[in-house]
Amino acid sequence: MEASSEQQKKSENSSSSSSSKLLLYSYWQSSCSWRVRFALSLKGLPYEYKPVNITKGEQFSPDFKRLNPLHFVPVLVDGEIVVSDSYAILQYLEDKYPQRPLLPADPRLKALNLQAASIINSNIQPLHMVSLLKHLEEKVGPEESLSFAQLNIEKGLLALEMVLKDFASRYATGDEVYMADVFLAPQIVVSTTRFNINMSKFPTLSRLYESYKILPELEASSPERQPDAVH
Repeated sequence: MEASSEQQKKSENSSSSSSSKLLLYSYWQSSCSWRVRFALSLKGLPYEYKPVNITKGEQFSPDFKRLNPLHFVPVLVDGEIVVSDSYAILQYLEDKYPQRPLLPADPRLKALNLQAASIINSNIQPLHMVSLLKHLEEKVGPEESLSFAQLNIEKGLLALEMVLKDFASRYATGDEVYMADVFLAPQIVVSTTRFNINMSKFPTLSRLYESYKILPELEASSPERQPDAVH
C-alpha cells in the first residue's frame, strides 16, 4: 500500500506541475535549444517560448544571469525549478514528465543513448560554439577557425558512427526516437549547413537523418519555425 500511495502521489504531483506551462528560454539558431524544443514536442508538453537574442547580448542581462550564471541558452523554468544545460533539462523532463519516454528501459540501450548524447553535448557542440570560433578567428584567422570546427565535428561524428552502427535501425538505437536521436538530428543539420560537413563519410548517421527529416516534431522545433527566427 505504501508503494501504491507513493506512486499515486508522484502521479498527482506530475499532473499538478504539468497544468502550469513550462517556460523555455531559447535562441532560434541554438542547436542546444533545438534539442529541448524537439524533446518537448515529442513529449507533447506545451511551453511558452522566451526568446534570448544572443547576437545582441541579451544573455548577459541581470535577469538572465539569475537564471543561468554561465549566460547560455537553453534554460527551462518549471514553476520554481530552473534548469539550464540541455543535457540536464532532458534528464529533468524524463524524470518529471515520464510520458513518451526518451530513454529505453533496456539498460544497455539506455546507456548507449546517454553515451551518444554525451558525445554531442561534451565533445562536439562545445568545440564549434560561436563564442569560441569568434575568439579563434580573432587570434588565428577565419580559415583556421573553420578548420578547427570541422576537424572536431568530424572526429565526434566518426565516434558516433562507430558507436551506433551495430544498433541503429530506423533510429539511432532501434525503431523509436530516443535521446540519442534528439541530440543527433540538430547536430547533423548544423554540421552540414553551417560547417559544410560531408555526411557521406558517415553512412549510418546519414541514413538516420533521412528518418529524422520526416518527423513532424523535428520540423515543428526547427529553427526556422521559431518566433524569433530571422529569414
